[in-house]
Amino acid sequence: MEPITGWVLWRDTPKSPASFRWGTLSSGLSFHEEKTPGAGPWITPGLVDVHAHLGIGETGPAGQEDALRAAQTNWNSGVTAIREPGSPTPPVDASPLTVIRAGRHIARPKRYLRGLAIELENPNDLPKVVAQQTQTSDGWVKLVGDWIDRSNGADSDLDPLWDTHILVDAVAAAHDNGARVAVHAFSRPAIDSLLEARVDTIEHGSGMTFDHAVEAARLGIAVTPTLGQVELFPSFAGDAKKKYPRYAHTMTELFDHRYQWFDDLRSAGVQLLPGTDAGGYQPHGEIQTELQRWVDYGMTETEVVDLATWRARDFLGLPSLHPEGPEEFVIFEERPALTKPVSVVGGADLLQCRRA
Repeated sequence: MEPITGWVLWRDTPKSPASFRWGTLSSGLSFHEEKTPGAGPWITPGLVDVHAHLGIGETGPAGQEDALRAAQTNWNSGVTAIREPGSPTPPVDASPLTVIRAGRHIARPKRYLRGLAIELENPNDLPKVVAQQTQTSDGWVKLVGDWIDRSNGADSDLDPLWDTHILVDAVAAAHDNGARVAVHAFSRPAIDSLLEARVDTIEHGSGMTFDHAVEAARLGIAVTPTLGQVELFPSFAGDAKKKYPRYAHTMTELFDHRYQWFDDLRSAGVQLLPGTDAGGYQPHGEIQTELQRWVDYGMTETEVVDLATWRARDFLGLPSLHPEGPEEFVIFEERPALTKPVSVVGGADLLQCRRA
């Protein structure tokens, strides 16, 4: 592969924000005299989708071929690493895509999508099952923190699945086994327990208040806002309005406050992670659509690209660009990371680049 010169997303220290600098990637990385920003190419570390489910298909667990097609779709979009927070199927070799797997979702009976989760009849079993899941995952465990409880009829709403003391013990069990915990939570009532238990990431987190965000930032708890999922809340409310009006009201209220909620997360300094929630009814390969929503919600494009590459890779312990030679990288002709890439370099292509 020939050396590539363009605008490289770079940072000088782990704490400094990334910015674009004029440089060349070949067997190493070098920078040149600055030029006036203009046309591309634009070069970034591989994008990360920290919330995508290769193992969930449109009607249930995905087969191996479907999972591999989903992996290729993500790679083509510039995503070179995925954290899969919950999958009902065995892992697949999706190389060169890096997949960090969290095992299966853990929920209560009838409190998650049918056939996808381990369902615990006895909630006190949660710490034990969490410890078991750490042995079959890549250092992550996924819990369902809230879900509609349809047994309450018209009063059914999003309710927490676990008492606080159980969550505390479950998170401790994961940490004792060297794993981190991601928890699905849409609603406000679930958040206090998650903060007290010191989970590692809150997935969605649409019910978080500013005070919640401040505490999450203090504790180092990251949030994956999945704005594409939040944008579907009106359809959830519409489908449930006649049978579950209270739940419909909750989903509508969460949607109506989405801009203030996202601004609160940013203002409080919460670590935000990019995730599409692909799998099931959400298509794969839509990271650009998710990141554009972040811009629409008030972030700058460079800030979004930094979070989706350097910062997300840091969080998952993945390497990025370095002067001795690139790790996987992505090339864009315009609006880096917000448009589809022209090339994704990794695997055998990366070896060729390093030999150049």
